[in-house]
Parts: sequence; structure tokens; C-alpha cells
Amino acid sequence: MGVKDLMITPVWLAIIYLLAFLIRPAVTDKHIRKYYMAGLTVKIIGALAVGIIYQFYYGHGKPSGDTFNYFRQAGIIVEAFWKSSVTGMELLLANGEYTPKILEYASRIYWFKSPTEYFVIKITALLGLLTGHTYAATAVLYAALSYSGVWALYRSFYKHFPLLHQELALAMLFIPSVFFWGSGILKDTITLGALGWATWAIMRIFFEKKGILTATTILLMALYTIYAIKIYIVLCFLPAAILWVFLANLETIPSKMIRITIAPFVLAIAVTLGYYAMIKVGEDNARYSMDNVAQTAEITARYLTYVGENQGGSVYTLGDDYDYSLDGMLRKFPLAVNVTLFRPYLWEAHNPVMLLSALESLATLWLTLLVLYKSGIGQLFKHMTAKPIILFCFVFAIAFSFAVGISTYNFGSLVRYKIPMFPFYLAGLFILRYYAHDLKWIKRNKAIPVPHQQA
Repeated sequence: MGVKDLMITPVWLAIIYLLAFLIRPAVTDKHIRKYYMAGLTVKIIGALAVGIIYQFYYGHGKPSGDTFNYFRQAGIIVEAFWKSSVTGMELLLANGEYTPKILEYASRIYWFKSPTEYFVIKITALLGLLTGHTYAATAVLYAALSYSGVWALYRSFYKHFPLLHQELALAMLFIPSVFFWGSGILKDTITLGALGWATWAIMRIFFEKKGILTATTILLMALYTIYAIKIYIVLCFLPAAILWVFLANLETIPSKMIRITIAPFVLAIAVTLGYYAMIKVGEDNARYSMDNVAQTAEITARYLTYVGENQGGSVYTLGDDYDYSLDGMLRKFPLAVNVTLFRPYLWEAHNPVMLLSALESLATLWLTLLVLYKSGIGQLFKHMTAKPIILFCFVFAIAFSFAVGISTYNFGSLVRYKIPMFPFYLAGLFILRYYAHDLKWIKRNKAIPVPHQQA
């Protein structure tokens, strides 16, 4: 980042804030208006902070890390566009195959044959064309686009649980690790925004039943974006979403006896469809097929452990073995979920970044224990089945926590990888606490009208 950033970035900041002010009346009301600009601001701060941290903390004054690697390699596509728009377009549409026209540029792109990384590079290049290939301005655009999905997610939950506007804002907008690692030029920024839009579209299609064509288009685009970058998020999200929609529709049946009778069949159908979705997704990516997912997890875990041990990272283990058979992975399930949700512990933090993550993990553990105490273990499943959206939040968050916890083995990577589950897990806790009859919350927010809630 240099002088060019100082010249161009303020212009884009002015444009983004002007658009935000113009859009705000249409996407807020008097209860949530105060969160809108504040949420955007912390996202932008997070995007700029990622660049500063990677340049001056990790890189000791030199731009380093994935964020600058994506930016630099995107610059090659921008350079091609400046010389020939035809060549630039061919690079954007390329799928890893060299052709004479693009060989000069593609041969310089290290990740040209890596589909997930190259997808991010292409998005970065498109935004770079708007910013004159300026790092800070491109990062700000990343943050703004991701925020559109995060805000869509927040509004969707708020519509169904307006009494929890403050708690949901905390869960989705103001968790430090989420707005930091989910805002810069990184994969996680894109997938977090797309995940928000996917959830918004599901609520729009199946619960609000409005703008179904538009919502379906957005859902497909969001899922494709996630699939192209981090397929395991789709593998965790789809079964949870299918289960949510099926169980929520049981509420439309007036007879309690009929609901009880058909519930097991609905659950079986949801699980079957979720499994089928994972099979189909795996067919398009051999690494994540049901036959190879364990091998993929083991390879990833061994690599990240090696990197952590040799580059001063914070390594964790889930036992002394790398047993990634089905039985071995099931035995590691509670440990993997625990490490994602509640670790690093304070005594495992060896640098300022890890200390902040440890404090977040401690707060998450405290909130989890508090909610379990308030709701009561015996009432937990009652509330989740009564409000399937709670079950959706927890199924997705726990499945995702297992997926990243069992394959990461490095706290430095885990703190970034786990951010997609945070908004859902915390939202699930807050909604569960609400339905556990916390009357103080109801009294505090009694001026807010409560709509019919069926999610």
C-alpha cells in the first residue's frame, strides 16, 4: 500500500458511503437504522486492517500473505485488460487451459491452474479494473460487497425476531474476528457475503414467499460462488437448510397428532436429500466426494501442521493419530467441534492475534453455558423443534465446526476459517435464550411489534 492508495481510496469511500446513505431508508427501520452505517464502517476498517497487519506485522514492512498474493496476481489480468480487452476477457473466462493469446499472462499467474484461488483472483481483477488496481480501494470494495450479504442475513433474522435486533446485530455485524477476517481481499470475505445472500434467499422463497424468481436467482448465484471457492461450506449448509425448510413446513399442518406422525418421515427425507446433495456436489469435485473427503482432510491437516511447526504457527492436535477413517473421524467429532467453537484457550495464545481469538472463544463458551443453563438441557430439543431456525443454525454451525476443526490443526488458520459459522451459532444461542422465556428481554423491547414468526 502506498501513495496511490491514499489518492484513490478516499474517492471510493465517498462513493460507498453516499450509496449507503441513499439505500439506508429502504433496508432499515427506526430500530435497526443505527446498526447499518456502523456495521459498514467496521467492515471497511477490517478490510484495511487486514492489509496493514499482513504488511507491517506478518510481512515486517513488505506486503505478504494470501491477500497480497491475490492482489498481485489479479494485477496481471488487469495489465492484460489495459493492453487488450479481448485478452483480458479470455483470462477471466479461462478454466486453467493455456491458449496462445493468454499464455504470456497466464504463465505468470501462479494459481492459474488452481480453480478456487483463480476464482478469487478473477473477482479481484474485476474490482481492480474499477480502482486502477489499488490495494486499499479494492479491499474496501470487497468489504462493501460482502456487507451487502451480511446485512441481508441480519435483516432476514430481524424480520422474524425483531425483539432481538440488538443481539442479532452483535452476532452478525460486530464480532471482531468476523468483520476483520471477513472483510479484506480473502476467500472468506466472498463466502461470508454469499452465505448471507443464500440464507436471505431461502427465507424469501420458503417463508416470506415474495420475489421468488429473483430470490431463486440470487440463491443459485450465491451457492455457486461458495461452491467455487469453499465447497465444504456448501456441504455443511445444504443439509441444514433442507432440514430447516422441511421441519418449518410441518407447522402449517393444524393437527398436532399428524405432525408427530409424519415428523420422522420428514426428517428422513431431509437427511436423504442432504446426503444426496453432498453426493452430487462431490461428483463435481473429486477431492470432496464421500470416498475422498477423509483423505482430503488428512492431507490438509498434515500440511497445515507442518507449516505451523516450521513457521512458528500455533499448532493444535486432536490426538496422536491421523486416523481419518469414518470411525476415527467420529471419535474426533467432539474434539473438533470444541476446538472450533471454544479454542484457543487463553493459555494457548502466544501472540496478540491469538489472544483476541482466545478472548472471543472464552466469551462464546460463557454464552453457551449461560444459555444452556437458562433453557435447561431437557428443554433444549423442545425449543429447537418448535423453532426449526434454531436447529438450522446449530446444525450448520456444528457441522461446519467439525469440518474445519478436524482438517486445520493450526490456530492461525482456524481463526480465519471458522468465521462463517459464528453469526449462525451466536444467533442460534440468542434465539434459544429468547424462547427459554427471558422475560427481561421481552420487557425491554416491548415497544417493538412482533410479527407472525414461522421460521
